[in-house]
Amino acid sequence: MARVSVKENKNIYHKTREALQLTRESASELLESISAERIEKIENERSLPHPDEILIMSEKYKQPDLCNYYCANQCPIGQQYVPEVKIKDLSQIVLETLASLNSIHKQKERLIEITVDGKISNDELEDFVFIQEELEKISIAVETLQLWSEQMVAKGLIDVEKYNELKNK
Repeated sequence: MARVSVKENKNIYHKTREALQLTRESASELLESISAERIEKIENERSLPHPDEILIMSEKYKQPDLCNYYCANQCPIGQQYVPEVKIKDLSQIVLETLASLNSIHKQKERLIEITVDGKISNDELEDFVFIQEELEKISIAVETLQLWSEQMVAKGLIDVEKYNELKNK
């Protein structure tokens, strides 16, 4: 069993490796192309991970949320465009999605009124921003559901072949 670090404020990569009870050396063997020394630098934040390293960790650790974390928090482009998604229970994801869909359904007539002329006037701006925020909630709910699905596939709780076959129809 891996020796657990007593370091406080461990980053997500460090926590993920330790949750799998891997030493840096055994993690390096699992990850194949990332050395124990490189893992140590990433975990101690002396070096940012590269996107290809995140993809490998995500796959081999069976933690697809590492990709979202990296994009939302460490990638300069992603920090601007990718919201961080937190893994939730399926029922919570569905309820949040339905609540957002219900809210936007009530606003769709207003959105048509606002945008019909191709302009957004100052008196329409508050409603437009509200609708935009509701649409962002739907987008995040969709991303959360996608991440949940990927995690279930990675853990073998969803048949990967059938899942991919249905997604690629």
